[in-house]
Amino acid sequence: MSDFSDEDAFEAASVPLSQRAMVGRSAPYLDGLNPAQREAVEALEGPVLMLAGAGTGKTKALTTRIGHLLATGTARPHEILAVTFTNKAAREMKNRVGAMMGEAVEGMPWLGTFHSVCAKLLRRHAELVGLKSNFTILDTDDQIRLLKQLIRADDIDEKRWPPRMLSGIIDNWKNKALTPDNIPVSDSGVFDHKGVALYAAYQQRLKDLNAVDFGDILLHMVVIFQQNQDILDQYQRWFRYILVDEYQDTNVAQYLWLRLLAGKHKNICCVGDDDQSIYGWRGAEVGNILRFEKDFPGAVVVRLEQNYRSTPHILAAASGVISGNKGRLGKELWTAEEDGEKVRLIGHWDGEEEARWIGEEIEALQRGTRGLDKISPDHMAILVRASHQMRAFEDRFLTIGLPYRVIGGPRFYERLEIRDAMGYFRLAVSQDDDLAFERIVNTPKRGLGDKAVQTIQMAARDNGVSLLEGARICCQEKRLGGKGLKELTILVDGLDRWHSQVMNESDTHVELAEMILDESGYTGFWQNDKTPEAPGRLENLKELVKALENFENLQGFLEHVSLIMDNETEEQGEKVSIMTLHAAKGLEFPAVFLPGWEDGLFPSQRSMDESGVKGLEEERRLAYVGITRAERICTISFAANRRVYGQWQSAMPSRFIDELPEDHVEVLTPPGLYGGGFGAAGMAASASPAVQAEMGSDLHGKAANADVYNSPGWRRLQTRSQQRGIATPAAAKNITIDLDAISTFTTGDRVFHQKFGYGEVMGIEGDKLEIEFDKAGSKHVVARFVVNAEQADDMPF
Repeated sequence: MSDFSDEDAFEAASVPLSQRAMVGRSAPYLDGLNPAQREAVEALEGPVLMLAGAGTGKTKALTTRIGHLLATGTARPHEILAVTFTNKAAREMKNRVGAMMGEAVEGMPWLGTFHSVCAKLLRRHAELVGLKSNFTILDTDDQIRLLKQLIRADDIDEKRWPPRMLSGIIDNWKNKALTPDNIPVSDSGVFDHKGVALYAAYQQRLKDLNAVDFGDILLHMVVIFQQNQDILDQYQRWFRYILVDEYQDTNVAQYLWLRLLAGKHKNICCVGDDDQSIYGWRGAEVGNILRFEKDFPGAVVVRLEQNYRSTPHILAAASGVISGNKGRLGKELWTAEEDGEKVRLIGHWDGEEEARWIGEEIEALQRGTRGLDKISPDHMAILVRASHQMRAFEDRFLTIGLPYRVIGGPRFYERLEIRDAMGYFRLAVSQDDDLAFERIVNTPKRGLGDKAVQTIQMAARDNGVSLLEGARICCQEKRLGGKGLKELTILVDGLDRWHSQVMNESDTHVELAEMILDESGYTGFWQNDKTPEAPGRLENLKELVKALENFENLQGFLEHVSLIMDNETEEQGEKVSIMTLHAAKGLEFPAVFLPGWEDGLFPSQRSMDESGVKGLEEERRLAYVGITRAERICTISFAANRRVYGQWQSAMPSRFIDELPEDHVEVLTPPGLYGGGFGAAGMAASASPAVQAEMGSDLHGKAANADVYNSPGWRRLQTRSQQRGIATPAAAKNITIDLDAISTFTTGDRVFHQKFGYGEVMGIEGDKLEIEFDKAGSKHVVARFVVNAEQADDMPF
């Protein structure tokens, strides 16, 4: 892309003949647009808000609008400013415009991301904010290092007030276009009342280094435009037409920058969907799109509502959920497609059962045994609310050999915090594991730099022993000093103690794993970390400990992980996609699975606690995004139970399930899930009509009373079970399994289950049985829903 050094060169760019005016005759590129899209494309003058629902062809409308500006001669390429959020979106926009015009579109230097466009502008005017044009853009690590220097120089307790926390505060201020001089009084107390002063010192240090961070790129341009009217006038004259993609994701700084540029001619077209604003946690302001008509009086608002992606049932389900939000502009998606399958709702005993069922369903869809055309794994996706949910799916898929890919992050066992924790576990099992020792010796920080590690390595090499033994020698002979010696001694003592406990089996391996992570300081390290990623990392560590419950000891678990990761190959081929709901925005798949729809998990309790109603509405928008990723099949699932610190607790199905329109949902959940009265669905089923009305829709009740098992034989089986006097504890708010119940079955008993058939009892926990079924594999089932095999032989079904 060419750049322009002065206004004369800027104005002199020519326009290819193929892009000359087509006024007076129909342009073929307009023929493929629906009426709403065409209205948005042809409304060239003045402010336009293109309110584009999911799957309504907003990229097509946006790029056609650019092409129309060029083809009609309304604007020359350099007079169009088009900004997006990702380089990928910018490339796609340019390619589509080129394809429409029949040639590559050159001479459009102002089509790119917010930051790429602003960085180009800032290099032209860097001296106005005390920089040189060759300034450096710092990455996150350099930014943290610089803030750490300032914190230490101010004699601030780094553990209590970590640099990452300050980085997040400053980034938030920059997203709001706040310089150190105009921080509101309400923020003056942050970072122990030193935040504003450190912000000012940080900005000065950046100038001294001739550097900027990511947030400065937008902030400096806003300041330049606000303080230099002649510069602003120049760009208002040059950028005659402004187009903005994903306007609902803009932050305050981006919003102010756009308003300044469009202040005179007001030829700004913003494309977005308030129902898909899901990035509030990183500064996005949904209010920007909600108040567009106030900011630009007389704006044309065009609603793109014809969906080209999903079936009517899927769209109706999404609309039912999002209608619960009060702060929205409102639109009704529709499609010309056939009804297709209803959105499927299914509950499971726990997360492991949920992963098993989804794995089986993916294989059935792949084989085409569901009465539908075969669906490639490439066309299926599992969208989770939190990354820790991925563990159960990854474990299951690796075990059964189902290829998958994780989008937007590493696989569970490859995540940084998991590899660190596994390093501790490996050393607790084998003290000769030098690779594990190297990984954790200074994680978290113990004041052991490269020189200290080299000293440990030398001691180990000279004595022909492991690194742990080398560390022990360094401690005993005091080859290190200061904090490093003290912390290394604590670590060596801890590793000895944990290894002894592994050998003596004095604690359960689950308790030991929690102890290791706590006593090593690793859990505390992430608890003190104030970055947005820290809570997710802590959840992943909890999920890792939870995974240990399926194994007899630490060594068995480590072997399992090594084997499954060793078996995983990076071969090309069809793979199921696993990603978070946030990472899925903008994507689409024929079949989508949405697991973990439980209150506290989704909607996220943390989001609701931190942001109240605003947080809940963003969570609801996230549910809308998830459902609208599906083209043909959408399956929502939830687990009745989660094991938390060794105790089974009931999980309330998400409040969003109550908001699904019943006419568009098929409930698959069997009554055995809640044992005829456990959990939210069981309570809804047994409640009076008045109570059910208060709880919302009756989907919970239907989930507990699904017709799947409602055959005469199933009812007789339930009656027989009750006659045998198996314990049936009342519904409880938290504990949903009677851990004190004495089962009438013993390990090795042959039993029968109406759905899964015959099997053998492999394990017993209260009134919960682990059964290896002859055909269905291993399942966890409440005892009251199985009978002895010989009793089943006498039952006519």
